[in-house]
Amino acid sequence: MGEFTLELNEDQKQVRDWLHGFAADVMRPAAAEWDEREETPWPIIQEAAKLGIYSLDFYAQQFFDPTGLGIPMAMEELFWGDAGIALSIVGTGLAAVGVLANGTEEQIGTWVPQMYGDANDVKVAAFCSSEPDAGSDVASMRTRAVYDEATDEWVLNGTKTWATNGGIANVHVVVAVVDPELGSKGHASFIVPPNTPGLSQGQKFQKHGIRASHTAEVVLEDVRIPGHCLLGGKEKLDERLARAREKAKSGGGERVKNAAMATFEASRPAVGAMAVGTARAAYEVALDYARTRVQFGRPIIENQGVAFQLADMATQIDAARLLVWRASWMATAGKPFTAAEGSMSKLYASEVAKKVTAQAIQILGGNGYTREYPVERMHRDAAIYTIFEGTSEIQRMVISRAIAK
Repeated sequence: MGEFTLELNEDQKQVRDWLHGFAADVMRPAAAEWDEREETPWPIIQEAAKLGIYSLDFYAQQFFDPTGLGIPMAMEELFWGDAGIALSIVGTGLAAVGVLANGTEEQIGTWVPQMYGDANDVKVAAFCSSEPDAGSDVASMRTRAVYDEATDEWVLNGTKTWATNGGIANVHVVVAVVDPELGSKGHASFIVPPNTPGLSQGQKFQKHGIRASHTAEVVLEDVRIPGHCLLGGKEKLDERLARAREKAKSGGGERVKNAAMATFEASRPAVGAMAVGTARAAYEVALDYARTRVQFGRPIIENQGVAFQLADMATQIDAARLLVWRASWMATAGKPFTAAEGSMSKLYASEVAKKVTAQAIQILGGNGYTREYPVERMHRDAAIYTIFEGTSEIQRMVISRAIAK
């Protein structure tokens, strides 16, 4: 019988400790400043690039970890450092996953390196799917992509919203409608190269949390891009659309994942790992505080009401991590998410992050409500996990549909 283990190997431990050191020494001391500034922390990203953390090679190594634990381990450590700065460091990854999930080998080799740049000239990328009237409801997407056969160009028009790095990115990956009659099956993903005319930044959002991460609208006005910027190529798109139209005519359904959903499905366990990192950070602050804060002549951790809260927090964090690790292992091993295990991991970890950070504030009392202690920021940051890349309500819908079959 094969050996079963949940222990990280030596290489994984070295990477974990390396990332933890960066998070502790570089990210945490700068976290409050960049949260207040609400700006992209370019110096921190550049430092990460110099160390090899912000690079295609690093994420490729973690992505191809045969155990599947490379990415969740990296996400947990970075988001333990600070969620806003971490999202600025890893936000490009969502666009990269969009290309990896839908692009050809040539497109991957051409565009993904341009998303990161290098240590001397750092770049970022943006994945643009959500719209003002189409967030989780991707079937309501209105951004259109029309093919101009005479020039072999695609013409994009529409407005995207909630785009991490939107407008400041070197490369934008845009999901658009190519056949409105097919609903979500009529979508495709496109690369918008640097400095393409017609693409501009709209409103930059001032957010409740993750404020060091740039989030904005992306406006597309007669954006013309070469035909080869359609991810996957036109031949593959035409074949997929033809199959979908044939199924629609016959009254049958076809389980074809659209471009946006393919990207989100691949990234959900990683988002769960981000939530675990934030929850763990808040728990550790609360635990240290409870050990040293003396009330009525003894540390407050000796009070059952506080100790039991910490026990629950520790248990929930471990449970969330195990769900994330299972989903990540399944994805790497090619195991289908028959019970929506990817959504389970994202749902549970997200809810745990909100709950644990709130409990951390309660344990710190009035101190927890001030910006002198980081749990106030962590609680604001944690709110995003139940919202982006599929709300908790959407995850429950996905899970319920899977288990009902």
